[in-house]
Amino acid sequence: MAGCGSKPEVETDVTDMGETEDDTSALTGEDIPLSETPDDIVYVEPTNPEFQNIHFEFDRYVIRDVDKPTLERISGWMQDHEGTYLLIEGHCDERGTNEYNMALGEQRALAARRYLVGLGVDAGRITTVSYGEERPIDPRSTEEAWAKNRRAHFNISQ
Repeated sequence: MAGCGSKPEVETDVTDMGETEDDTSALTGEDIPLSETPDDIVYVEPTNPEFQNIHFEFDRYVIRDVDKPTLERISGWMQDHEGTYLLIEGHCDERGTNEYNMALGEQRALAARRYLVGLGVDAGRITTVSYGEERPIDPRSTEEAWAKNRRAHFNISQ
């Protein structure tokens, strides 16, 4: 990928850093096709404590063991609230090119989606979007800030 300003360029292939067979144990089959969701859905920040951000290691989109209970709680909530839609946002830290981070953010959102579908949430109720590095929750350039920004964030329909 082309360099961008003074940012270090990341040369890793985004298609070769995700899940391994062990990481996909909750999944049910091959890729899950994206489905159309109604255009008039308005997503909001959930007030429920189940919807915490999950985080990722640098340059990875593997669901960490520590985040699996969060996804299990979200799955349970979604199954108890039929008719509710979920938007999963994938985010990255500031390192890497914009193009690379958009692709990595999408892979993070899709990994969370696949995990939730594997837990029984209807795939048609989940939409994903990548914001790459565009919406950091901590704007500092420190390892602590970068760790906070490498996340999947969840919004629900009203």
